[in-house]
Amino acid sequence: MFDFSIVTTWIDCFLRDTLGLGDFWSILIECVLVGVGILLGYAMLAIVLIFMERKVCAYFQCRLGPMRVGPWGIFQVFADVLKMLIKEIFTVDKADKVLYFLAPVFVIAASVGTFSFLPWNKGAVVLDFNVGIFLLTAVSSIGVVGVFLAGWGSNNKYSVVSALRGAVQMISYEMSLCLCLITAVILTGTMQMSGIVEAQTGPWNWLIFRGHIPAIIAFLVFLVAGNAEANRGPFDLAEAESELTAGYHTEYSGMGFGYFYLAEYLNLFVISGIATTVFLGGWAPINIGIEAFDAVMNYIPGIVWFLGKTFAIVWILMWVRWTFPRLRIDQILKLEWKYLMPLCLINLILMTVVVAFGWHF
Repeated sequence: MFDFSIVTTWIDCFLRDTLGLGDFWSILIECVLVGVGILLGYAMLAIVLIFMERKVCAYFQCRLGPMRVGPWGIFQVFADVLKMLIKEIFTVDKADKVLYFLAPVFVIAASVGTFSFLPWNKGAVVLDFNVGIFLLTAVSSIGVVGVFLAGWGSNNKYSVVSALRGAVQMISYEMSLCLCLITAVILTGTMQMSGIVEAQTGPWNWLIFRGHIPAIIAFLVFLVAGNAEANRGPFDLAEAESELTAGYHTEYSGMGFGYFYLAEYLNLFVISGIATTVFLGGWAPINIGIEAFDAVMNYIPGIVWFLGKTFAIVWILMWVRWTFPRLRIDQILKLEWKYLMPLCLINLILMTVVVAFGWHF
């Protein structure tokens, strides 16, 4: 398995030794390169996910989806992005201007921040702290503030109702989300993202195999809670077009709306990426203990494994969105507080017992 830290070490040595730059300029250039890489990857994935969503939706509804711009409609998203960039940005007269303009910044910052925690390959992770899971959940919770500020600052009654729904839903489902991650931390013994992946290398070592029943339960609950955290159907009560027009971003136009749109799709990718990292081995290949088979699997680059697993989960979550009808707010909260939360607490205890007695693989 290729270690990407070889590339980063070479870049660092090139800046310091070959070019003779000091610590300050070397670190500054490296940070700029990492920032540009994150933003480019963020934008490219957003385009791919939007196009994928339209085609998956069309498939489930027996349609073709966008077909006019480019072959098979592949340039339709680019046309939409151009249109959004040149749209007029208007504001509401009686809106709270500070909150109104801060809300998209909070939402996109939380999305980019959580995106930076994903380990793409061995040695290729931007933010890799020893308390990575804790920081990941902390940064992702900033998005709740953005949703609430967008609705409250717009001074629109539909947006306010949407903001209240979104805040209640996202705060509620964060509890189950965190409990599922803690379950994985108990099994792996580390909160570092790269460490969690390293713990899953080897034959049948992915967490859903190692932790058997408790890990599988945590994985399934994580997908449900993550779907709700990303405001995706059937948990999209914060938008609910049939009730609240466009919800908390009703009064936004141009790139103000575009930030919310981007964050929604990248949050879908982030949730899928975290599920891949924590439960499906991340960039680690599937090994079954047969030397020839494992050798072939190890030749496949880690980033291919990561993207393949992540997009498989993205497809499943899109399948769920276009299959199930939207739930009512009381049903959403009942599902969390009466079923998922107790299940996660019991599962946490079960995983603790499994680890304490060494019943895991």
